[in-house]
Amino acid sequence: MNTGMNWAAFGSAEPDLARTVESRFGAFTHHVLATLRKDGSPRTTGLEVRFLHGELWLGMMPDSLKALDLRRDPRFALQANPGEGQSLGGGDVRIAGRAIEVEDAGTKGAYVAEVEPPQPFHLFRTELTEVVRTYVEDDTYLVVQVWKPGQPLRTLKRT
Repeated sequence: MNTGMNWAAFGSAEPDLARTVESRFGAFTHHVLATLRKDGSPRTTGLEVRFLHGELWLGMMPDSLKALDLRRDPRFALQANPGEGQSLGGGDVRIAGRAIEVEDAGTKGAYVAEVEPPQPFHLFRTELTEVVRTYVEDDTYLVVQVWKPGQPLRTLKRT
């Protein structure tokens, strides 16, 4: 099992991919979060994300189903909003990992000072277990980049 890394560690390991992924998430406000329901089936919901102080943060309304899912099972998958049309500028990007709820008042206070979310709220920091970017190169190749902690970036090309 891979031990997760925070956003800063991923950015140090793969700075080019990290910039591309952060740019894709920054292009739109709302993205898609997948969590696991009590019965193990998937749940997808909309979510805003923040990249601040070396962390990827997930903020949620109090007692939202996605927050309750993550409290029960911290595994998640997050997909950047693809935007309009079929261009996918920068490619399709996905992040998987574990979400750890932050209860520390100082950490939450610093987040509130910067983001000003509606209160009360749940705040989760993430430990990444996989980052994937898929894009088309030269209108010929489907390129898939896969990063996992402790492993080199793998790049697969298909025609």
